[in-house]
Amino acid sequence: MAPDSLHDLFFAAAGVAGALIGLLFVAISVEHERLTARDADQVHRVRARSALSAFVNALVISLFALVPDDSLGVAATWAGSLGILFVLGSVLSVRRAQRHPPAKTGHVRQLTFLVLMLVTFSLQVVNGIRLLVHAHSQGAANWIAVLVIVCFMLGIYRSWELIGGPEIGFGHELAELVRERSRDPDTPEDRSD
Repeated sequence: MAPDSLHDLFFAAAGVAGALIGLLFVAISVEHERLTARDADQVHRVRARSALSAFVNALVISLFALVPDDSLGVAATWAGSLGILFVLGSVLSVRRAQRHPPAKTGHVRQLTFLVLMLVTFSLQVVNGIRLLVHAHSQGAANWIAVLVIVCFMLGIYRSWELIGGPEIGFGHELAELVRERSRDPDTPEDRSD
C-alpha cells in the first residue's frame, strides 16, 4: 500500500484514467471508419492503440496501488511488461507500414514516440521489480507514480494526434519559419532598397 500522499495521487489518477479512456473511446468511435478501412494508415491505428495502452497502464497501476496488500510491484511489473510487448509490436507495425506504398510521412516521429513509451514501460518494470524485492521502497513507489503521470502525458499527446489536432510546438513552428524563409527570397534581409 502506498503512503497517504501517493494513495491520494493514485486515487485521483484512477478517476482521471477512467475518464480519459471513456473520451478516447468516443474519439475512436468518431474515427472508426478511418481506423478500420481496408486502406487505413497503420500509423493512425498505432496512435489509437498507444493512447489506449498509456491510459490503461495508468488505470491498472493506479487501481492496484489502492489495494491494501502491496500489489503495486506486481502490477507495475506486469503492466510494464505488457506495455513493452505492445511497443515492440507497434514498432514492427510502423516498420511494416513504412515498406508498403503509399509511404506515409512521419514514421521517424512515430518510432521516436514509441521509444519514449518503451523507456517509460521499462522504467516501470525496473521499479516494479524494486518494489517486489523491497516491498516498502518509497523511491520505487514514487517512480511508479511519476511514470503514471508520464503515461497520461503520452496518452493525451497520442489522442491529440489521433483526432488530427494541429501541431503547434516550438520545434514545429521553428521548422515552419525556416521553410517559409527558404521559399521566400524577398525577405527583409535580402532587399537592397
